[in-house]
Amino acid sequence: MRYDLIIFDNDGVLVDSEPISNEILASYLTELGHPTTYEESLRDYMGGSVQRIRDIVRERSGRALPGDFEAGFHTLVFDEFRRRLEPVPGVRTVLEKLAADGVPYCVGSSGSHERIRVALTKTGLFERFGAGRIFSSQDVGRGKPAPDLFLHAAKEMGVDPGRCAVVEDSPLGVQAAVAAGMDVYGFTAMTPAAKLADAGATALFGDMAELPQALQ
Repeated sequence: MRYDLIIFDNDGVLVDSEPISNEILASYLTELGHPTTYEESLRDYMGGSVQRIRDIVRERSGRALPGDFEAGFHTLVFDEFRRRLEPVPGVRTVLEKLAADGVPYCVGSSGSHERIRVALTKTGLFERFGAGRIFSSQDVGRGKPAPDLFLHAAKEMGVDPGRCAVVEDSPLGVQAAVAAGMDVYGFTAMTPAAKLADAGATALFGDMAELPQALQ
């Protein structure tokens, strides 16, 4: 293995949450007076933080989302996560392979700590990380596409950024990893390969089972 640390995004990489959360986000924004389709939600918000949603809505409409937007959105999302969230197919095998090879790994997600915990607990993946290897945009001043989150994760894990690889499925996440000086492997299950390539992905893969070989 040529890397000393693998940093996984959570939504869409470890857990198959993007369809659920973007369906809910599109519906909720529309209900709040900001008409949004599922496709627009994926295009504009996938991989970003809740603050990014607030910023984009304010910029486009001139109106701020309500103060309790996060609480309402998370209540809807967490209820659905607990009901039907599943891990990304093949990801358990990948984590087992990394552990067997002695390669450290962690999570670097735009989601809140609560969102990450709910998702990983429901899918049975939480025990493979533990709180000490979970990093959220809540931990830093700026979320993706800024490099802050990935640099923070590398520092906390005691690894030089140049020795890290990031696994991402959104252009925002790819841009953040590139800005952090890290190689980034773009997972194309939800995002067209061209978009991840244009964002600067080191390599692309469409099946999680392909990742261990790609990382060699």
